[in-house]
Amino acid sequence: MEGLTETAAHAEVLVNATPGTVSVDLLRSIGAPALAGTLLIDVGVGLSDDFTELSHPNDSLAERIQEAFPRTPVVKTLCTMDSTVMIAPGDLEGPSTVFLSGNDTEAKRTTGRLLTDLGWPPSSQLDIGDLTTARGQEHFALLFMGIANGLGSHTFNINVVPRASA
Repeated sequence: MEGLTETAAHAEVLVNATPGTVSVDLLRSIGAPALAGTLLIDVGVGLSDDFTELSHPNDSLAERIQEAFPRTPVVKTLCTMDSTVMIAPGDLEGPSTVFLSGNDTEAKRTTGRLLTDLGWPPSSQLDIGDLTTARGQEHFALLFMGIANGLGSHTFNINVVPRASA
């Protein structure tokens, strides 16, 4: 893990895209000192091997990471979609929404700028609150699989459509 520890110690931003069932242990192997002060964007979701149950049904992976590494700002995003949509939202037929959850305002701002660089305009980004709201993002995984089954494809996203102004 020395290579990962060295990389983490010099990074400005890290992305956790590991299976949610092993993420915290993997990050522990890197070490809290190497992660301290580095923005960690969490896209992981913990699912059972058969993808039918969440490994964190009463909280979220993002919360567990934040608890294990209190000096590392964690932002949850991009976990409500397939990886192809993460990096190419413009390939969809219309606009869609990407969510941000986190306790650190500056970390969410930085994440928003990075999302913009990936093709997510600010108008598609929805800050849904502190890190406890990551639960909703992660729990969406079960609905995501049902929608994917119904569509016959994992390449889709959702769009939050607010009520029309009166």
